Amino acid sequence: MQLLDGKKIAGAIKLEIREEVQKIKEHGGEIPHLATVLVGHDGGSETYVAYKIKDCEEVGFKSSLIRYEDDVTEVQLLNKIKELNADHDLHGFIVQLPLPEHISEQKIIEAIDPKKDVDGFHATNVGRMVIGLPTFVSATPFGIMELIKRYNIETKGKNCIIVGRSQIVGRPLSILLSQKGVDATVTVAHSRTRNIKELCGSADILIAALGSPGFVSKDMVKEGAVVIDVGTTRVPSKETKSGFRLKGDVLFEEVAPKCSFITPVPGGVGPMTRVSLLSNTLLAAKKKIYS
Repeated sequence: MQLLDGKKIAGAIKLEIREEVQKIKEHGGEIPHLATVLVGHDGGSETYVAYKIKDCEEVGFKSSLIRYEDDVTEVQLLNKIKELNADHDLHGFIVQLPLPEHISEQKIIEAIDPKKDVDGFHATNVGRMVIGLPTFVSATPFGIMELIKRYNIETKGKNCIIVGRSQIVGRPLSILLSQKGVDATVTVAHSRTRNIKELCGSADILIAALGSPGFVSKDMVKEGAVVIDVGTTRVPSKETKSGFRLKGDVLFEEVAPKCSFITPVPGGVGPMTRVSLLSNTLLAAKKKIYS
């Protein structure tokens, strides 16, 4: 069994990005600038945004944080997005999800200029990804594909089961894995899937992305499978200062001995998600997508 060490790979990618930023500086180019719009004080969002700001500092990006309280109106948020779209000093920005119930997340996503949509959620970027055009791929699928690539995991002809059909992870990842050159045979399972235990047990590559702690047990994984755990659910813990810990969708201790490769939680997919956002922002600054 070998760990898919997302923290290690993300660190290597950060060094590569930092070197590119240094070259941009030396040639008098525009330093990549990423902004985050944060609404409210959700604990998970606060932590994630803090990491993003730190990541930007490490690679030499400019970063901006725009805060609103939970009572911000949808119109106010849309006006800010319009302002950010027009800001020529800003190469990419994200609106941190989730948003308060009175704000339509889809309306907010669709208001973002696709050229600055480094989260890769806009319908234009999703559509470009589907037909194989250059685009901003959403960060978690982007990170998972990079992890598979850098560990030289064979995908051609492999049976890949993705548990979870979200628009952020499961659906885009199924398209990326089935594209020419990757060539996996992909099945997307979900809450209505029958015989899910047996289905998972047939997977050469099993990706758990449903947000259900400990869902995947050892009897759902075949010997030698590659297991990628996307789950990062915060569960109460008396053993940590924060009062919580992250738990994945996979029962790591019992599943790991059966695997050829497996991601830990934390330290697996999470760091790859964050570094993929940096990669997209660098692409935006270099205008490699919409040029």
